[in-house]
Amino acid sequence: MLPESRNERLPGRVVAGMATTSTRELRIEQGAKRVRAYLGGQAVADTLRPVLVWENPYYPAYYVPVTDVRTDLLTDYGRTKHWPSRGNAHLFDVTVGDRTAVDAAWRFEESPVEELRGLVRLDWDAMDAWFEEDEEVYTHPRSPYTRIDILASSRTVRVELDGVVLAESHSPRLLFETGLPVRYYLPKTDVRLDLLDAGGRVTHCPYKGSAEHLSARVGGETRPEIAWSYRTPLPESQKITGLVAFYNEKVDLYVDGVLQDRPHTKFG
Repeated sequence: MLPESRNERLPGRVVAGMATTSTRELRIEQGAKRVRAYLGGQAVADTLRPVLVWENPYYPAYYVPVTDVRTDLLTDYGRTKHWPSRGNAHLFDVTVGDRTAVDAAWRFEESPVEELRGLVRLDWDAMDAWFEEDEEVYTHPRSPYTRIDILASSRTVRVELDGVVLAESHSPRLLFETGLPVRYYLPKTDVRLDLLDAGGRVTHCPYKGSAEHLSARVGGETRPEIAWSYRTPLPESQKITGLVAFYNEKVDLYVDGVLQDRPHTKFG
């Protein structure tokens, strides 16, 4: 279990949960939720002491104390992999019955970041299911620093693409999510559904649920993944059920007649 004061543990500077290695900073925090990972009907990991490690700036990964992992399900074939921020990891296959997840468990026993030693990092996608307490979580762990507010608004929102109006609404729902631009969710009655085609890919968000992406047909050209909609969002995001949101990054979006700047994000 990680100490409350981590300034005494890490070989290097530790400030507000940030471990500094020779190449970059790595945020590490002690979690408080019960976390379980399942493969082939078996709990590969079941812990009350999850460790959150920000391997990227958007969300954390779960690391689990080795004592809370079914190590009898792990097989070491001598493979290793190097990460600049964490050092070398020994890779293990995870086998349950006739199911084998190759290189799905990682141990950083020689890591320059001491807090990672004694922990196991399970590949999220290699597991069948993850649970925080008794609720299944999809895509990646929830970040304790991500907040979502969904507010009703009377602003006028107009969406255009190449001069063609795709939507205009006086009753949008504004979704504010930490680290992302404001998203404007519009009633379908205010959207040119005749210009939109469903059947695109489905993406998953641990805070909102499964989103179906929509393409637009404008000027004889199909523009993929211009918008999305949540048919059955998670309970905390019910206010956007059935509404349509457009990527600010890909359309001209006017709010009360003012053209908004197109943000630069990973969704652009």
